[in-house]
Amino acid sequence: MLAEIITIGDELLIGQVIDTNSAFIAKELNKIGVSVYQITSVQDDKSHILTAFKDAESHVDIIIITGGLGPTKDDITKKTIAEYFNDVLIRDASVLANIESIWKQYVRQTLLQVNIDQALVPSKATVLMNTLGTAPGMWLEKNNKVFISLPGVPFEMKGLMTNEVLPRLKIKFKCPFILHKTLLIYGLGESTLADRIASWEDALPKHIKLAYLPDLGRMRLRLSAKGLDEQQIIADVQNEINKVLPLVKDEFIGFDDDDNSIEVAIGQKLTAIGKTIATAESCTGGKIAERFIANSGASAYFKGSIVSYATESKIDILGISKDDIAEHSVVSSQVAESMALHVLRMFKTDYAIATTGNAGPTKGDSNVEVGTVYVAIATKTTVYSRKFMLGNIRSKVINQAANKAFEMLLKEIFKN
Repeated sequence: MLAEIITIGDELLIGQVIDTNSAFIAKELNKIGVSVYQITSVQDDKSHILTAFKDAESHVDIIIITGGLGPTKDDITKKTIAEYFNDVLIRDASVLANIESIWKQYVRQTLLQVNIDQALVPSKATVLMNTLGTAPGMWLEKNNKVFISLPGVPFEMKGLMTNEVLPRLKIKFKCPFILHKTLLIYGLGESTLADRIASWEDALPKHIKLAYLPDLGRMRLRLSAKGLDEQQIIADVQNEINKVLPLVKDEFIGFDDDDNSIEVAIGQKLTAIGKTIATAESCTGGKIAERFIANSGASAYFKGSIVSYATESKIDILGISKDDIAEHSVVSSQVAESMALHVLRMFKTDYAIATTGNAGPTKGDSNVEVGTVYVAIATKTTVYSRKFMLGNIRSKVINQAANKAFEMLLKEIFKN
């Protein structure tokens, strides 16, 4: 079973808005056995949209459209759908009642005609009620193909996909079972990993596909399989996972599809052993702290962070010695380790991370080469650091430094 996702909006094509909707929709479709054949983005232009509809209908079974359902004149999706289906727009009483309810409860202003007109839907459409917004979803069928139109607002689209679209698709179509299992691996580059697991990869069954997905110091190793026998697919993939895990056991931290990012794995381990952590960040600018607190329950183990970006803040807030900075440079192992020890004591934690470096593109308070980063780990009994050379692209240096910090911390925690 094949699907195409069509996103509508000039804002997507000029880079003003990032298309996160397609990623969510594709992932959810895969879970119910629908493969995404293509993702297409089109401008707010009737002829362009009509062409995209026709092309999609010719090669897939399900067409999911997002965007262009708002109240303004540039939102033309509904009218274009009506034209494509040789249909007319009619006012749907249930949609209007939903709009009036939202206006009364949240907006408390005069309901304008453009808002009332959002209750207009093609007469051939099955309305998918959007309880989170005023633009309804719509389900239409033509030549045994299903067209589904959803609002572009991400949380509204997600609500309709979860509550309306996916349950209906599972009833209408008999889909194969698709399984993706993605191993998260830290500390191995793509070529090193490929060499280590070469014999296992060569022996993979033909119905199981392998993909390497490198990303700034970490590797996602994805196994994919598809078939009608769900239990057999699960067993086959698990059998291959059991074979590869001993080959990467020291670098494997969990499965990406379980939202088991390295910071989640660290949080789970810290919670289990009743330990806490704090961070002192310079070149990473709070990135490590941000990734910790993005997870619910982080306050149980993450106690706080000092973003000591300028040299003065390292001295005045963290208490780093001016003599150490003068002798070794603000970007050095000595300063990184001192930062880690000071923040460990300040927050009275069991572990601490510190970063100091030059993310570029120009040199700051230190004359070290752009891309130089020191990451330090401190505990109540030890402190140590590592030097990394992470290139000259600022965003890459910052994110990869954070990944290296998590990798070092995880290995330290798992010593216990």
